[in-house]
Amino acid sequence: MAHIEDIFKNLKNQMPEEPQFYQAVSEVSGDIEHVLDEQKKYRDNKVFERLLVPDRVIQFRVNWLDDQQNVQINTGWRVQYNNVLGPYKGGLRFHPDVRLDTFKFLGFEQTLKNALTGLPMGGGKGGSDFNPKGRSESEIMRFCQAFMQELYRHIGADRDVPAGDIGVGNREIGFLFGAYKQLTGRHEAVLTGKNPGFGGSCIRKEATGFGCVYFLMNMLAHQDDEIEGKRCALSGAGNVALYTAKKLVERKAKVVTLSDSQGYVVKNDGFSAEDIERIIDLKENQRGALADFEADEITYHDGKKPWGEDFDIAIPAATQNEVSGADMDKMLAGKMSMICEAANMPLQAPAREKARERGIAIGPAKAANAGGVAVSGLERSQNAMHLSWSASKVDKKLRKIMKQIHKDCVACARDDKRPDYIEGANIAGFKRVAEALSVYGVS
Repeated sequence: MAHIEDIFKNLKNQMPEEPQFYQAVSEVSGDIEHVLDEQKKYRDNKVFERLLVPDRVIQFRVNWLDDQQNVQINTGWRVQYNNVLGPYKGGLRFHPDVRLDTFKFLGFEQTLKNALTGLPMGGGKGGSDFNPKGRSESEIMRFCQAFMQELYRHIGADRDVPAGDIGVGNREIGFLFGAYKQLTGRHEAVLTGKNPGFGGSCIRKEATGFGCVYFLMNMLAHQDDEIEGKRCALSGAGNVALYTAKKLVERKAKVVTLSDSQGYVVKNDGFSAEDIERIIDLKENQRGALADFEADEITYHDGKKPWGEDFDIAIPAATQNEVSGADMDKMLAGKMSMICEAANMPLQAPAREKARERGIAIGPAKAANAGGVAVSGLERSQNAMHLSWSASKVDKKLRKIMKQIHKDCVACARDDKRPDYIEGANIAGFKRVAEALSVYGVS
């Protein structure tokens, strides 16, 4: 379709140094091409072209003092990507490798992901190249306070509601919220992922991982299968991976691997619930490495990835582009029958195409990973009503949302018997945003 080709040509010319953003757009465009072809109003209103440009990009300097009283300088960003469906919503990421390209691709994906939840949320993303690893709690607090000195000008309960992401957990959200309150004097739903003691939602920390498992269970049920007994290989040992693992074990699946930046651990018969709790304590409280984890029948592989192990389902839960084409070759050489993306865009383009060519069902991140932002949306609702729901009530709502997302993905895929979930998720999310953009007029 010449229309799409022209859009991409212009995008490449305008943004030659944003490969992750271009990759994210490329992976969506092929699936929505026929939708644009069929819907003249989308073409006339240039909804896809408008969706490729963020509403605004905010970049700022963050000055702070380390424990030796040395001045440190980092860069902060907030990409307010699209608010056609509601206030901007998306996490803050603290990691030394982030760039504007990172936040644009994440903001684009977040816009479609949030649309899939059915909740009134637009898409945004932000963070900093600050590295919290190796920093004292006092240094992290001072950085968060300095970061909020600028960010507070651009956010608000009905404007932009950030949450946590890589490098930003409950501790960092607490520091950020404390700084926001001090700067504004307001206690409002401006950040989600807060401690339940001061306005946070139960199971928000667990929600992305739990939601991933609920989506996976719906994928299996659609094939008249179930999760019990399935061998699952996970990458990552952060918040998403750990609570995905916890819910999998609770549902009687076998979690056989977890990984971190240094290597991976494998337990052929599957980690026990006690193993998972000990690893959560190691990573969240002790800030340790998987190399330090000791248990019977555990093997540690230094500097390697887990994709050559024996498993039925792969769940990449670490970071973007972590699975290469060579990794996928190893995965396809085994008995893997399904992939569920717990991290954002974890498959490199060659890996994704190889899996799709083999007919492997892939639960894409914008659907499978939507549990976190769904519960963030529920947290906003609780804050607005000055209520606090029980963990069981939030979990019930989360299961319902993930089931509906799965249903919408199947409905929008062209083959509803063996659906291409990537196609279904891209079309379902895009249609919701496109319909709103079409009726708003040009503004």
